[in-house]
Amino acid sequence: MNFFRGVMGGQAAGPQPSGAETIQKLCDRVASSTLLEDRRDAVRALKSLSKKYRMEVGTQAMDHLINILQTDRSDSEILGYALDTLYNIICNDEEEEQDEAAQKQADDLGAQFTDQFIQDPEHVTLLLTLLEEFDFHVRWPGVKLLTALLKNQGPQVQGVILVSPMGVSRLMDLLADSREVIRNDGLLLLQQLTKSNAAIQKIVAFENAFERLLDIITEEGSSDGGIVVEDCLLLLLNLLKNNSSNQNFFKEGSYIQRMKPWFEVGDDNSGWSAQKVTNLHLMLQLVRVMVSPVNSPGATASCQKSMYQCGLLQQLCTILMATGVPADILTETINTVSEVIRGSQVNQDYFASVNAPSNPPRPAIVVLLMSMVNERQPFVLRCAVLYCFQCFLYKNQKGQGEIVATLLPSTIDANSISAGQLLCGGLFSADSLSNWCAAVALAHALQDNLTQKEQLLRVQLATSLGKPPVSLLQQCTNILSQGSKVQTRVGLLMLLCTWISNCPIAVTHFLHNQENVPFLTAQISENLGEDERLVQGLCALLLGICIYYNDNSLENYTKEKLKQLIEKRIGKENFVEKLGFITKHELYSRAAQKPQPVFPSPEQMLFDHEFTKLVKELEGVITKAVHKSSEEEKKEEEVKKTLEQHDNIVTQYKELIREQDAQIQELKEQVASMTTQNEQMQNTVTQQLSQIQQHKDQYNILKLKLGKDNQSQSNSQGESSQVNGLQTEELTQLREEVEELRKQHSLLQTQLSDKDALINTLQSEKAEGSAAGSDNTELLKELEALRSQVQSQSAEITQMKTERQELLRRAEAGSSDAVSSSDGSSDAAKITEVESRLAAQTTETEKLKEEAKSLSQSRAELEQQLASANSTVAILQTEKTKLQTEVQESKKEQDDLLMLLADQDQKIHSLKQRLKDLGETVDDEDDLDARDQTDDDYEEDEDED
Repeated sequence: MNFFRGVMGGQAAGPQPSGAETIQKLCDRVASSTLLEDRRDAVRALKSLSKKYRMEVGTQAMDHLINILQTDRSDSEILGYALDTLYNIICNDEEEEQDEAAQKQADDLGAQFTDQFIQDPEHVTLLLTLLEEFDFHVRWPGVKLLTALLKNQGPQVQGVILVSPMGVSRLMDLLADSREVIRNDGLLLLQQLTKSNAAIQKIVAFENAFERLLDIITEEGSSDGGIVVEDCLLLLLNLLKNNSSNQNFFKEGSYIQRMKPWFEVGDDNSGWSAQKVTNLHLMLQLVRVMVSPVNSPGATASCQKSMYQCGLLQQLCTILMATGVPADILTETINTVSEVIRGSQVNQDYFASVNAPSNPPRPAIVVLLMSMVNERQPFVLRCAVLYCFQCFLYKNQKGQGEIVATLLPSTIDANSISAGQLLCGGLFSADSLSNWCAAVALAHALQDNLTQKEQLLRVQLATSLGKPPVSLLQQCTNILSQGSKVQTRVGLLMLLCTWISNCPIAVTHFLHNQENVPFLTAQISENLGEDERLVQGLCALLLGICIYYNDNSLENYTKEKLKQLIEKRIGKENFVEKLGFITKHELYSRAAQKPQPVFPSPEQMLFDHEFTKLVKELEGVITKAVHKSSEEEKKEEEVKKTLEQHDNIVTQYKELIREQDAQIQELKEQVASMTTQNEQMQNTVTQQLSQIQQHKDQYNILKLKLGKDNQSQSNSQGESSQVNGLQTEELTQLREEVEELRKQHSLLQTQLSDKDALINTLQSEKAEGSAAGSDNTELLKELEALRSQVQSQSAEITQMKTERQELLRRAEAGSSDAVSSSDGSSDAAKITEVESRLAAQTTETEKLKEEAKSLSQSRAELEQQLASANSTVAILQTEKTKLQTEVQESKKEQDDLLMLLADQDQKIHSLKQRLKDLGETVDDEDDLDARDQTDDDYEEDEDED
């Protein structure tokens, strides 16, 4: 214990050991002591010496400390001392007093000890296991140690954690710790863990990181929160930046909607704290990450739509127009709004409708342009406004038309300031930066919009009193010829190149001024310094555009004459060399990287992103156009005319195919209507079959009633004949009834034969066609059942006939007995009774006859309806056969047309090959589809006919 007293500050006799010797003895004690208390005291002593003797402790005690972590897991106190000691020797504390050399040496030492620690991946896995301990003295130093390891050797430690089972999940549990110190340090740990590792970023995101981080931000007060909110926002930026999967997960989880409350500001925005400015700046960056132009267009458009629907864009525009907002926040808000509206028509329309809270109200675009052309405004703010204006006009032809319309004479309002007036004022002001910004902004109003390029030619400017107005195009060239600053001339040349490119009318207007071409040739041919090379290159580009898009409407400045002028005054090789100055400029590649204009200083503000695309597109074609000879151009014109003729022929065939498509569509509609009618007929037949079934049921009921009545009648007649006998008149009536039943039987036989004929007809129709086959089959079954019922009825009638004959025979035998009877008075009474009963039975028989007659009539009507339905089915089948024949003929005609169009395509291909052999670049057209080939052949067949 005396040894430890000496180490811990007690006075010991004799010479004091050096630091290295003390550390060596402590390491021996850690390795050899059997008592936990001795090892704990030794590790505590190493911790106290680890900052002063960092090199010695790290070199001698690293292995012993790691061994403590492995063996003494049961004692949290010694684990905490060991983790703190490891943190002290690995962490690189940045001290203000240290110079750069000392700090670099400390960093190298931390990296050396980190490599030694992670040399065995099991050490990192052991550290992850210790983080599961809830004890504060173990968990907190463990978090700090792992954070230091990630700072020193991030990729290697990330790789070990990534392959460790549940490694990332254990670290995510730190965010749920109730102790704020551990939670906050856990945020710092996750920041280091998610740097530049997309796989870990995805795992963290799917561990519900977005929900937890947004909850923490809300709990801490959003933008008014402290450093914890900043740490959460930095972690969110790590998870979302350049990670399309996490961005999509963030959007699909409806987390964009939760960002809206962050940007709610009050009327009084003065006195913002530095932390609030930092937080709001990071929040705006988070919005920009979701709608960055480098993201995929589909994902960006989806996020832009969500931001408009949830009101986030409206909230940002409120900040944009608010007063008292710090300048850097206002600048970042402008950039954020720019990317939220870029390429989204709905968002751009909303932004155009935003008004500033002024008296009278002015559009937000006008207020922003006033800042852009004001040289007293900060440079970064003017760049942000330019970017916002560019994004507002990006793929927005409606907005381009509105901006150009403010320059036209018919729409100028003298009582208000318009965007066009501000742009013209900036274009011709004394500030070169305003000239450049206004020129680039106006060029974006003309980008890929031929209509607005032609409309801008109508703009007239009043230069001074008493002089006639000049066109905007002429005024731009006048300023160029006056030799203004390089930045102004570069902006005007970019505007002119964008304006007249792909617009022959604008080229004609430019060439119509006799001074323009001599000025350009003079600028290109001179040998100027380095600063003027870019101007020479842009002049060469402008002259090349005049050649390439020249329609030869001016006799003095046709393509051929301009090329002869270049060859005489400049030289073709010299012209091409000067044209190459543009892409070789050091600022060209920087501007081509991203749309946002970001420049270190105003002097370096020379190139626009969209203009670099135009240069890349035109440089090659202009070079070829200058080197072409007149004969090659004539051949090219002939080939183009031939191609145009072929294109016209192809267009005609396309129109013919469209007509045939319309006819086929009409036929399809007719087939569909016929099919509908067929279904209706089938429904009608089904209804008729149900009616037939009802009549059959009624017939069966009547048949049963008739059988009962006949049975009762025969019994009563048998009793009367047996008792009293019948008169001769009654026998005659019975014979007449039997004869009537015979007639009914013959009638039923006739009906049965008709039914057989109908069944045979339906069977033949079934064999001929299949359109109504299923319905006919069902109808045949129904008729077959009806025939069997009729046959059974015929058998019953035959049976009744036999019974009648038997009754007649018995009645005759009874009449002979009645003649010999002598009891007259009693017989008379009985005969009267029998007659009355016979009269009643006769009445019943007459009723049954009438019912049987009505039933036969209804049966006949049903047969007629069935016959009409069958005829309708036959007609529909015939029409369908005709339609199928017509479709087959049309297909055959189209197949024939394919062959002719293939020949035509071969001719076009040969002509294109000739163009290519002549050195001309020929753009391949879209392949013609089968319909084009069908049209060619169809018209040829018509001509032959």
